[in-house]
Amino acid sequence: MLSLFPSFLPSLLLKFGISGIITSPLATTEASLSESSFATSWPLGAGNPARDFDFSNGSSSNMTRNEYLCHGTTSSRVDADKGLESSFDRDDGINENDTCKSEGFEVRMDLTDDLLHMVFSFLDHINLCRAAIVCRQWQAASAHEDFWRCLNFENRNISMEQFEDMCGRYPNATEVNISGVPAVHLLAMKAVSSLRNLEVLTLGRGQLGDTFFHALAECHLLKSLTVNDSTLVNVTQEIPISHDRLRHLHLTKCRVMRVSVRCPQLKTLSLKRSNMAQAVLNCPLLHDLDIGSCHKLSDVAIRSAAISCPQLESLDMSNCSCVSDETLREISSNCLNLQLLNASYCPNISLESVRLTMLTVLKLHSCEGITSASMTAISSSSSLKVLELDNCSLLTSVSLDLPHLQNIRLVHCRKFSDLSLQSVKLSSIMVSNCPSLHRINITSNFLQKLVLKKQESLAKLVLQCPSLQDVDLTDCESLTNSICEVFSDGGGCPMLRSLVLDNCESLTAVQFCSSSLGSLSLVGCRAITSLELQCPNLEQVSLDGCDHLERASFSPVGLRSLNLGICPKLNELRLEAPCMDLLELKGCGGLSEAAINCPRLTSLDASFCGQLKDECLSATTASCPQIESLILMSCPSVGSEGLYSLRCLLKLVVLDLSYTFLMSLQPVFESCIQLKVLKLQACKYLSDSSLEPLYKEGALPALQELDLSYGTLCQSAIEELLACCTHLTHVSLNGCVNMHDLNWGCSIGQLSLSSIPIPLGQATLDEIEEPVAQPNRLLQNLNCVGCQNIRKVLIPPAARCFHLSSLNLSLSSNLKEVDVSCYNLCFLNLSNCCSLEVLKLDCPKLTSLFLQSCNIEEEAVVAAVSKCSMLETLDVRFCPKISSISMVQLRIACASLKRIFSSLSPT
Repeated sequence: MLSLFPSFLPSLLLKFGISGIITSPLATTEASLSESSFATSWPLGAGNPARDFDFSNGSSSNMTRNEYLCHGTTSSRVDADKGLESSFDRDDGINENDTCKSEGFEVRMDLTDDLLHMVFSFLDHINLCRAAIVCRQWQAASAHEDFWRCLNFENRNISMEQFEDMCGRYPNATEVNISGVPAVHLLAMKAVSSLRNLEVLTLGRGQLGDTFFHALAECHLLKSLTVNDSTLVNVTQEIPISHDRLRHLHLTKCRVMRVSVRCPQLKTLSLKRSNMAQAVLNCPLLHDLDIGSCHKLSDVAIRSAAISCPQLESLDMSNCSCVSDETLREISSNCLNLQLLNASYCPNISLESVRLTMLTVLKLHSCEGITSASMTAISSSSSLKVLELDNCSLLTSVSLDLPHLQNIRLVHCRKFSDLSLQSVKLSSIMVSNCPSLHRINITSNFLQKLVLKKQESLAKLVLQCPSLQDVDLTDCESLTNSICEVFSDGGGCPMLRSLVLDNCESLTAVQFCSSSLGSLSLVGCRAITSLELQCPNLEQVSLDGCDHLERASFSPVGLRSLNLGICPKLNELRLEAPCMDLLELKGCGGLSEAAINCPRLTSLDASFCGQLKDECLSATTASCPQIESLILMSCPSVGSEGLYSLRCLLKLVVLDLSYTFLMSLQPVFESCIQLKVLKLQACKYLSDSSLEPLYKEGALPALQELDLSYGTLCQSAIEELLACCTHLTHVSLNGCVNMHDLNWGCSIGQLSLSSIPIPLGQATLDEIEEPVAQPNRLLQNLNCVGCQNIRKVLIPPAARCFHLSSLNLSLSSNLKEVDVSCYNLCFLNLSNCCSLEVLKLDCPKLTSLFLQSCNIEEEAVVAAVSKCSMLETLDVRFCPKISSISMVQLRIACASLKRIFSSLSPT
């Protein structure tokens, strides 16, 4: 019985704060339900209104047949003195013996009936059926008629006996759905005769005779009837539908010759997709009539049906190909309240001499007779709010002055070329795939967004839209420079915030002066050579693909960042941006004139600006005193005068002078006192003494990172730099041909390289015996990639490299011996050091070791990793002397290894 207890109920009780005790005397269960108490906060008797009882396939797929029978048949009842009896076979693993046995083990819920009623009001019908199996009290509570007002048997294989039982159990049901059930006619007759409170009836996919429609009069409270996909049969071939209180009638996809509807209270009637040839209506209060896709209805029949309903407000006659203008004229004369008309796919209408003055919604999709002359009739609809003219292939122009028009659609109108709209309330316009559209003139006080993508012929645009904020004109290839006047101040769009002109390839000189524009996109506008923006609130600009831009002026703009490196032909730049933080000119090789006034600029990347001269750099540093990072890589025209101007940059901490022709660094040492990062890659004209101020005079005391890669400094200069500048944290000497053995042994009281001769003539024996204490090195990262002359690397504990965490010696093909003892070293890269023979490591924190393509013996590797107790990653790919057996030995020698990368085939 405990397996029948719905798992959702305890959580539901807890959710609503209901106190209760669930008890069970079953001793053989795995775990009995524990006692629990909750504070009650809900009023008793708080029930839920009627809910749908859904027997459809989708909603009851998880409900067993036994659960349905608890409420669905007279053969499954719970009597006060008898156990649960059922004449149906069970298919859920619970037989009659189990049921009778479960009655002896009562699962009690300490709840009053009112409280249980309130709890069950939150359950759907599937869970109500499941709850009914728990005990007699729950069976009675779940069967309360409040929960079974609406019965849905759609697509259920329900018998007449079962349906009669449900009608007998719940005679007060107000809604029934028997669509798709067997013998739909008999069940429908039973429903209207048994359920006197029935208000909504849905049936379909069957055959109905006229006896059913005659019986409807007995169902006095019926308000809504839906018959779908059915065959209506009558000897006279006319189906009469008469009911005094019926308000909604839907006969959709029905097969019948004639229909006669006499319902004085009817408000809504749908005959959509039915094949009737005639419809006689006597419905004086009808508001909504849908005869869409009734292909057999003649023009006269449609006219007669519509004009017989003088209160008609909505008429759908779409896909009624025989409708004529005469019918529309009759309708306009007799249906004075008509507000919505859908005449789509009606090829014979042209609206000639038609006046629909009260119309608010007009849909004319794919109406071949609609032309520019039809606009006269549409203009008479002064109350029109929605107009849809999609696929009107003969329409060439639209000129409307409608004060209430809010929404207009013009999609796939092949010949449409001119649009003129005067509507102060226009808020939405959809124009798409109109390849001939050449001119647009719109006046509106409410339009906020305008999207006109891929209008290849659009050349002239006139807008008077004070509320317009977003405009997208992507792929409008014919737009000319005159478009700039439309979106500048005084052009009719004073609130414009976003403008997209992507791939407008006819634009050559773009000039915007707008106090409201915040975002501008000119992506793919390859013909633009001149750009002038005077937009103080402009925060975003996209210029990808503007590779022919030669002159650019941003004065003033509200940009915070700007990338002009994608404009390689730029040679003149004027920039005034009070809020700009980041400026990238990387790749502007032709830039020779630049006036940059950005007082808050912190980062300037002028890499590869080969024409940038000292005068321009000096003016920039004077107007941008907050620069912290300055990249002048491959700027050969910058000389000493420009570097001396860096003294204006009191916050400069990063300076990149790589690939320049500098011969002296004295301007840098004098001007950049706060410098932390200095990059001098491939500065081959620097003399050997150019770095002496660093290690002899204490220049740049805040310097932490130094990059001398691919330089030509002599060995002694490098050695003295490494020996004396202990405050450096990152040093890069990649590709330095004069970089020799790195031997940081202890000698005469200083940390030196093995190649430095011991100056015995300058030191006494006492000084040798009592070395001077040296400070700890702050070095964290040392890169010596591709240094071909390095043969030996020795870093003992005496080198005091306590902070060194990364050492990269890869591609040093002549390196033979590596002996490193660093407590904090985590990363060591010796890949492609093909001459490596000796490897000694005392690095307890080393986690990654790369030995790819090394000729080292496996014994040396095993011995090296045995002292690295935290090693996790080892790369020995393409190491010819490392065999598959070595993998086992390596894991034994270093238990912490998690990943070994090897090129050996798995065995």
